[in-house]
Amino acid sequence: MDVSRARPPLPAAALPPPRPAVTELRLSAFRTHRNAVFPLGPLTLFRGPSGSGKSSALQAYEALARLAGGDTLEEALASVAGGAPACVPHRARPDAQGRRGFRIGCTVEGPAGPVLLDIAVQAEPELRMVGERLTGGGRTLLSTALRDPGLRRVEAAWHTAGAVPVTRAPLPDDRLGTALLPLRVSGKTAGQRLVLDAAEQVVVALRSVFACDPRPELMRAPVPVRDGLLRGRCDNVAAVLARTRHECATRHAALVAAVAAGCRGPVEELSAQHLEGGLVRAVLGRARGAGTPLERLGDGELRYLALCLVLMTGPGVLDMDPVAEVLPARQALTVLADGLDRCLDPGQTRELLAVAGRMCERGHVRLVGSVRGGAGSPRGRAGAGFRWPGSRGCRW
Repeated sequence: MDVSRARPPLPAAALPPPRPAVTELRLSAFRTHRNAVFPLGPLTLFRGPSGSGKSSALQAYEALARLAGGDTLEEALASVAGGAPACVPHRARPDAQGRRGFRIGCTVEGPAGPVLLDIAVQAEPELRMVGERLTGGGRTLLSTALRDPGLRRVEAAWHTAGAVPVTRAPLPDDRLGTALLPLRVSGKTAGQRLVLDAAEQVVVALRSVFACDPRPELMRAPVPVRDGLLRGRCDNVAAVLARTRHECATRHAALVAAVAAGCRGPVEELSAQHLEGGLVRAVLGRARGAGTPLERLGDGELRYLALCLVLMTGPGVLDMDPVAEVLPARQALTVLADGLDRCLDPGQTRELLAVAGRMCERGHVRLVGSVRGGAGSPRGRAGAGFRWPGSRGCRW
């Protein structure tokens, strides 16, 4: 499996203040991966044949994001077919107590510098967090360990650097301790503030993730007009278009131009048709004759349109829960798109990647996706240079 990354070539003086972003994904033992480390850029594509582990990498990323958002382990792993047991490497042997599990982690860069988060999860015989480590600046800022298997908790220790150098307390064994630290740490000492800054950086970066997999079979039916936040399956895209077309004329015009580049026939507008019962359908306006309702588009056109909408609209249009206590200017949306090129023809794939390249250059959006490879997808070794029309010099 190859990993290609895009890094916009901005001079140091032109760089905006750093927004927390996941720059590395570590799969020490997860499904088909062992001791795998994947660097992540503003635009990262996992490419390879079926079974090479592309989807597994994105599933691990999504699980970390959901844990940072407050989900339990069971909730965070619900999107993995087979649940937690399916995350365990196939040939992993149980220990003397019959326990098997997996280990994943990430690095988040931002104002606090590089911060590393690593977790160890027991999947069998019962699901629980058995270890977590948060490190930054050469220090262990938080560590947890399962001391007594009979208790549904882990023993946590975090850096204090005051009269007491380390604070110890129990934490639940089904949640991410890093996400709970702001509720436990007062921030009175320099050490406590260091811990809080690192934890906030990790949580902000991971909670800014939007997992997106447009489902064309769900996108064709009219939907309630008030359903204005786009869900990951994009089944309510008509209501979102009815809302966004009036919010920013410039952004809507750019979306129309992008959709026109990937759909058959001329497209002059994306409009909404209001129906009885408070429902709405989306329509592509044509140069001549009646418009084309979304339900008449092909699967590839629908997925292309939905992915363009996600990349070009931002968190305020998406059904996600970013960190409310942090200014939007300090957060960057990260779109996870497994099977980015599914149903798309090579031309649509090129146009979509060109849109992604332009949006990722601005620094507000990051994209981590998987592609099959072949026509319309990057070829060659990971990190080699590739250019797409409209990518403005991004490296792939």
